[in-house]
Amino acid sequence: MLRLGEIARLVGGELHGPADLEITGAATVDKAGPGEITFAAEKRYLDLARSSRAGCIIVPMDAPELDAPTLRVANPRLAWAMVLEALAPKKEEPAGVHETAVIGKGVTLGKNVSIQAYVVVGDGTVIGDGAVLCPGVVVGRDCVIGEGSYLHPRVTVLDRVQIGKRVIIHPGAVIGSDGFGYVTVGGKHRKVPHIGTVVIEDDVEIGANTTVDRGVCGATRIGRGTKIDNLVQVGHNVEVGEDCLIVSMAGIAGSSRLEDRVTLAGQSGVAGHLTVGHDSVVAARGLVARDLPPRSFVSGFPARPHRENMRVIAATQKLPEALEHLSQLRRQLESLEARLASLEEEMPAKGSLD
Repeated sequence: MLRLGEIARLVGGELHGPADLEITGAATVDKAGPGEITFAAEKRYLDLARSSRAGCIIVPMDAPELDAPTLRVANPRLAWAMVLEALAPKKEEPAGVHETAVIGKGVTLGKNVSIQAYVVVGDGTVIGDGAVLCPGVVVGRDCVIGEGSYLHPRVTVLDRVQIGKRVIIHPGAVIGSDGFGYVTVGGKHRKVPHIGTVVIEDDVEIGANTTVDRGVCGATRIGRGTKIDNLVQVGHNVEVGEDCLIVSMAGIAGSSRLEDRVTLAGQSGVAGHLTVGHDSVVAARGLVARDLPPRSFVSGFPARPHRENMRVIAATQKLPEALEHLSQLRRQLESLEARLASLEEEMPAKGSLD
């Protein structure tokens, strides 16, 4: 529970309402009731806010007046995130090593770690201060799990992988499995050994059931601050820059490189051995099949500049009409050709007039 005055100080907002009003939860603007806080950043939600029963509504500084108490801020979404963090239930992780955990030889455990039920930690691994390994986590040999990192249930981190500080990995993710590499000889596929590793830098978050393959040699690398959604495939030797956003079901083929602050929307893909320039956006289901310069905005299959792709799509919608018009023109042309041939037959032959 927080009072509105405390929330206003937390987010640095301008409160229009009673500072001592108690806020016990949060909800969307159309469902929030008394005692709950919500936010409205765009016009359609501000319109809904007029009839909201919320205890308080976080709005932009220039929002119209509302009957409900409001908290005016420069960035409503950021303020909303801060409030949710403050209201989130606090989970106390069990300290120490659970009796069912299996800890290998030469493992280094930092201060205040939480190694929970049925966790397996391989020989020579280092677990940093305050790291949490939830039930069923498997960490291989000679790994590093950085300070304050949180591995949700059933995460698998294979041998020699390095995970930085404050990394969050959600259930079912697999970090460090072999990449998809084979040599085909005589119709048979021979496996290419993957003897490299994976490096996950600080403040990365990786979603549920995402896979990050180890390098053939060298490292597959996920840059500092990057956020990866559920069900994403990152191939061997991929390099992802800092502060990238990779949305669900995207795939990055081997040895491709995303520079800093690239966004891959849902179900988009990057073919192998390509570079996507910094601050670029690949729209949903876009397929990058060639290098992209910085600040590109592409969509389509294959991906092309977004405006160009929209024109192509618009033109495609008119194809049935255009084909019908073309058929009419063809029929008219055939009719004209037939008439012309008939006239030519009726004309006297050259030299027949005396």
